[in-house]
Amino acid sequence: MDSSSAPSSVRLLSVNVGALERLAAGSRTRTGIGKHPVGGLVLCDAMGLVGDAIGNRTHHGGADQAVYLYSLADYAWWSDQLGHACPPGLFGENLTLDRWWEAPRVGDRLRLGDVVLELTAPRIPCSTLATRLGRGEFVRQFRQAARPGAYARVVHSGALAAGLVGHVEYGDRQWPTIAALFGLWYQEPRERGALLNALRAPLAVRLRERLLRWVAEG
Repeated sequence: MDSSSAPSSVRLLSVNVGALERLAAGSRTRTGIGKHPVGGLVLCDAMGLVGDAIGNRTHHGGADQAVYLYSLADYAWWSDQLGHACPPGLFGENLTLDRWWEAPRVGDRLRLGDVVLELTAPRIPCSTLATRLGRGEFVRQFRQAARPGAYARVVHSGALAAGLVGHVEYGDRQWPTIAALFGLWYQEPRERGALLNALRAPLAVRLRERLLRWVAEG
């Protein structure tokens, strides 16, 4: 059966929110990356989880990157690599799923109750994540692992709670996978055809702007 017609479901294991905190002792930087599971219903609107803090809105958050998703399967892999348990929210994700469906890509939609999410971009690691984990080399490790998770826009608002079963609606199979976009970000030289094809997809605004810049630079 073609994957575009194959039914897929995932379970929402954890809904995670964070408050603004100092990134490190003595630092002026305040970040919401320190997210923790919460119980009960959490409203999810066009800008993400209500009550969740975002420290740097220039590079994070916004309607096209309103929700960040990661999976228990990813955490199981990282726990083995890092030698310790990785609890939900450790990487700053809003929603921890039990697993990913086959080849998640931009434009795929996930229905969780009334909430509809549409994937828009992979997560690109930054020093904030490395500091959060206390591992200066973690940006490089995250890149090499190629387990970026995915950002999503909120197509339809509603309430979320751990335990919901989500159903996947596949997008256009011509649009790039999250994994392919993550690889394209680091590719040198970048393939112009791959950039142009990616630009046809419903990307997050920040990612689209970066791809357009690379196309213009030729």
